[in-house]
Amino acid sequence: MLKSIVVDDELKSRESLKKMLTTFCEGVDVLATCQNVKEAVETIRNVKPDVIFLDIQMQGETGFDLLSQLSPINFEVIFTTAYSEFALQAFKVSATDYLLKPIDVAELQHAVEKVKQDKDRLGENIMERMKQLLQNMATPEPENYKLALPTAEGLTFIKVKDIMYLKASGNYTEIFMADGSKQLVSKNLKEYDDLLSPQHFFRTHHSFLVNINCIKSYVKGEGGYVIMNDGASLDVSRRKKEAFLEKIGYKG
Repeated sequence: MLKSIVVDDELKSRESLKKMLTTFCEGVDVLATCQNVKEAVETIRNVKPDVIFLDIQMQGETGFDLLSQLSPINFEVIFTTAYSEFALQAFKVSATDYLLKPIDVAELQHAVEKVKQDKDRLGENIMERMKQLLQNMATPEPENYKLALPTAEGLTFIKVKDIMYLKASGNYTEIFMADGSKQLVSKNLKEYDDLLSPQHFFRTHHSFLVNINCIKSYVKGEGGYVIMNDGASLDVSRRKKEAFLEKIGYKG
């Protein structure tokens, strides 16, 4: 059984989420609901939950105020938020789970399943993720966000703008950096496509996701190919060609 706590300053939101969890999420026990940081800190210390559903903005307080009062954090955090899509990008690249209000049942079930699957790693690197999330949210330009990469040792954070291109490698992804270094991460390329395509990245081929700002030249052909700043030649698939040329502003 997954022990959970709901933290939100609005009674209606607390009760609604509690009902959704008990009705639609098998194996979840809602131990308590809390309306402010003080109440939540005391409750978490007493009941030791596996996961908390945490509202970001509460009256004069934030979810981050709560986390700063707890050490160690040996539970997972799923933020509930009404933030705009622009701000949500900061959550995504920081490897931080969130649910957008009004909460969708399917998304709630998916978030709960992720916690169940990773139960042995609850709370791992949570403070690193929170610190990076705060930095990303304070950064006006998304290309300056730092992306959380899962590694064998934990998490590595890299600036999005320093990524030159990404290459599919089975269930893994190779990330090639502007400084010549390379990272191998245990996520597939589609996940990074979803994360980075809202910024200056384009999936030119099923194997490649490129930073548009790091393209040195484009060579025409059936699909053609791009030459990156490091000299790498990466294919552009025929079906991606038209959209790619539009993305780079090519008028031919």
